[in-house]
Amino acid sequence: MPTILAKKKLAPDVYRLEVDAPLVAQRRKPGQFTVVRVNERSERIPLTIVESDPVAGTITLIFQVLGEGTRLLSTLRLGDEIRDVVGPLGHPTELAYFGTAVCVGGGIGVAPLYPIVKGLAGLANRVITIMGARTKDLLILQEEMQKVSAEVLITTDDGSFGQHGFVTDALREKLEAGLRPDIVVAIGPLPMMRAAAEVTRPYGIKTIVSLNPIMVDGTGMCGGCRVSVDNEMRFACVEGPEFDAHRVNFAELANRQRMYREQEACKIRDPI
Repeated sequence: MPTILAKKKLAPDVYRLEVDAPLVAQRRKPGQFTVVRVNERSERIPLTIVESDPVAGTITLIFQVLGEGTRLLSTLRLGDEIRDVVGPLGHPTELAYFGTAVCVGGGIGVAPLYPIVKGLAGLANRVITIMGARTKDLLILQEEMQKVSAEVLITTDDGSFGQHGFVTDALREKLEAGLRPDIVVAIGPLPMMRAAAEVTRPYGIKTIVSLNPIMVDGTGMCGGCRVSVDNEMRFACVEGPEFDAHRVNFAELANRQRMYREQEACKIRDPI
């Protein structure tokens, strides 16, 4: 079974794991994710693959403790085994030369954004990264982003570091100042992605969002990741996770995301 080779706490309730998963590492591309099951009785947790090393056969996962499944995952130690690590799943990010790309990450969304920034920069795009969190202590991957971005703007909701405000405020200011990127990629909480779509819509800028936050089991079986795109029903885990932000029905998504809060908080009973 996959073994934890390294573990680091990046911020309160945010962890980075390096996992021995050679088959996943060999095939993984930016934008794809894996489904993790800690033990036989735990839930399936979709987690974006932040990095992979095909030679070493390892993948890097970053997650935030939000429900019982991620809490259980956070208790594992070096050398512990994970029951299942399935992947890579989902469609890879469309990586090409666009010109100027603005990548916007909010909160834990900075983790899945990082491989996309790295991939776009590797194709000679000029990447401007806007990343933020509620407070300074919750910022992650700042140094990593600075190494692969032409420019990094940091915001915090409380003003404890960087610009006081939201990542979408910084995006709006850039566009109002005359920046016209060829593509915008936004990953984070649904309200943040929805706001980013509305900021770019008047300018007609191609905007991509990753709908990782709405996935439940990550396999298409539960139906919890249904999303209306141009009034057609799609499944984020098997047909995404990335979609054209201007075609996504975010109001419907916001309602659906609230459906599973009670189940996510349920305790996992120990095996009998």
